[in-house]
Amino acid sequence: MSEAKCTPADDLRIDVWLWAARFFKTRSLAKQAVGGGKVELNGGPCKAARPVRVGDRMIVRRGEETMEVEVLGLSGQRGPAPVAQALYRESEASRVAREAARANRRLMLAPRPVGRPGKHDRADLRRLKEAGSNQD
Repeated sequence: MSEAKCTPADDLRIDVWLWAARFFKTRSLAKQAVGGGKVELNGGPCKAARPVRVGDRMIVRRGEETMEVEVLGLSGQRGPAPVAQALYRESEASRVAREAARANRRLMLAPRPVGRPGKHDRADLRRLKEAGSNQD
């Protein structure tokens, strides 16, 4: 099977690059994201056919995640994850912000009790209510 890598002189559509770099699972999802304003190239909006070049900076929003990346390589073929990750470099500030947001989401999803409170749970609730009313 031949390697479908692009030379720096070649133009590669942004939706193809996003798909090859594994930001999106399908090319049509990448095209929808670009068309929906979820991707900015060099500080501005772009269309799916916009060419990407090495050295370009882009902001990619996927769900609650935002990544700021610099294009290091071009490839029109989707390959294994290590190869795809070599196509870009995420900025340090972006990585730190993404990890902080992930930690906040985990804290928000704390386990909640299931079902009605039992005998001991009701006693604990009663103690909490009495302690709160005594402070007033």
